[in-house]
Amino acid sequence: MSVHHPEHDDGFAARLLAWYDRAARALPWRVPPGSDAVPDPYRVWMAEVMLQQTTVAAVAGYFEKFTTRWPTVADLAAAADADVMAAWAGLGYYARARNLLACARAVALDLDGSFPDSEAALRGLPGVGDYTAAAVAAIAFGRPAVVVDANIERVIARHRLIETPLPAAKKAIKAALAPLVPADRPGDFAQGLMDLGATICTPRSPACGICPLMADCCARGRADIERLPVKPPRKAKPHRHGTAWWIEQAGRLWLVRRPDKGMLGGMRALPGSEWSDARPRESGLVSVDHGFTHFDLTLTLVRRDPPPEGSPEGSSEVGDAAAEGEWWPISNLDAAGLPTLYRKLADKMRERDE
Repeated sequence: MSVHHPEHDDGFAARLLAWYDRAARALPWRVPPGSDAVPDPYRVWMAEVMLQQTTVAAVAGYFEKFTTRWPTVADLAAAADADVMAAWAGLGYYARARNLLACARAVALDLDGSFPDSEAALRGLPGVGDYTAAAVAAIAFGRPAVVVDANIERVIARHRLIETPLPAAKKAIKAALAPLVPADRPGDFAQGLMDLGATICTPRSPACGICPLMADCCARGRADIERLPVKPPRKAKPHRHGTAWWIEQAGRLWLVRRPDKGMLGGMRALPGSEWSDARPRESGLVSVDHGFTHFDLTLTLVRRDPPPEGSPEGSSEVGDAAAEGEWWPISNLDAAGLPTLYRKLADKMRERDE
């Protein structure tokens, strides 16, 4: 069910933008309101890719590191896959890092280093979906695109009292938002809504009394405002188990490169078994629990002897899949760029051995 009041349209953008001009968050990828600076599409695009399913606090440091090391799209396009994957380690959802490289190379090689300036053309780039295309079009190029992230969903679902559960509510939210986007400041409008959702129209205890949109918000004063937007019931996640192998020799640890396709694709990792529903038969030295989007995992670490002399050093096994490997100094393991799952396991093992 949704409620629509035509008077909502009156001054919505003006009120939001006036608030944004005063209260905009200072973010490393953002051109502040009122600035004469022109947004850099490369920085806007990188920030939006990093921010998918990740918080601003988690992204800021990674964004600074990436843009310092690879300041232009051509620099990133020329980077080695392994370097980018290692720099991304800990940010999660590693398919985004592979898409980041694929998109950078498409822009650098096929488009002479210039991002396209329309939403439709941006959608044609590797890894760029509807949301990222709309955000880059609006913020970097001033196109009047309808940008809807989780913060904006919450603001509009509450303002318009859209009670359809997500994800079905997205259509109604977009329809409510489309006529409100101002032609002159679509990027600031989108970022203003993002900031409003992040700082005032928060999931819990929204600060309605200081909201610039409170006068005609349909959910204001409702005891159940926190349930909006309505989310579908959570499905129970399956629990999987796996074994990782600690293969140590002369102060070095055997690391493998996971296959490009699949979980943590292209990342350095400890070798080990496939992940399955079955618990490992052998007891491990240490174990960690880790949550992925669609399942939870318990990974147990066991010690294995190094391969005998004469074994091919360039390969090892991750389950049944051959993977490239290398000996890595344990004293410098932090530089290996292990994903969070394996870093937590290695840290536990090193603490145990101290």
